[in-house]
Amino acid sequence: MVLFDSHCHLDDPSFRDDVEAVLARARAAGVARLMTIGVTLETSRRAVELAKNRPGVYASVGVHPHDAQECSEPALDELARLSASPKVRAWGEIGLDFNRMYSPRDEQEKWFVRQLEAASERTLPLIFHERDSRGRFLELLKTCPPPAGSAVVHCFSGTRAELTRYLDMGYYIGITGILTLKERGDPLRRLVPLIPPDRILLETDAPYLCPEPERRRSRRNEPAFVRSVLLKLAEVRGEDPEELSRRVFANTCRLYRIEELV
Repeated sequence: MVLFDSHCHLDDPSFRDDVEAVLARARAAGVARLMTIGVTLETSRRAVELAKNRPGVYASVGVHPHDAQECSEPALDELARLSASPKVRAWGEIGLDFNRMYSPRDEQEKWFVRQLEAASERTLPLIFHERDSRGRFLELLKTCPPPAGSAVVHCFSGTRAELTRYLDMGYYIGITGILTLKERGDPLRRLVPLIPPDRILLETDAPYLCPEPERRRSRRNEPAFVRSVLLKLAEVRGEDPEELSRRVFANTCRLYRIEELV
């Protein structure tokens, strides 16, 4: 199988002492490429630096809704400069999170829109985060809607109606290890057969959301474990794992505008 972890956080402190070993395990598991995600200006800097000299590692830049109150116009200017790196292939993760409210609603909304505009100026695909926005996320997207095929809804865990809306807008759907969890993953397992095969991406969100069976022995998720998400997805959809892996790999390369493997 050929795998692409479309969303992880290699700059996380939990990887500080063994990132090279983590990458070696990923390669051994068939992970040919991965995207390490920026969620603040500082983590975006680190993501770009991590990707710089590592084959198959790419980066995104952006400010997460949790950190929106720390965003600023100078920060956006620097993110735009960082995005000029050939290893930067997306802007995100950005969006709205009205669940935990680590940043005030008005700050989240302001900097979500500004980042939509910034990504549009750079013609970069987008990585979206949405939690409990009760339709506001979709309303704000109308201010600067990304073209079809140029955004992914990260860690999808919404309703059938929300899935239909995202698909109608031309977005990709990111599936995490939640799919493998017995109770928490049941609603998602009911929905993934409805996703067209050319719209699915796989992600670990490492070091978070460790899948089964790895979570029985490890509290830290890592890119190698995306293989378990792929195997569960193939089981739920009744598809051949190798064929599904090739299709999902192609989807991810298409979104991030990366050449496929020959």
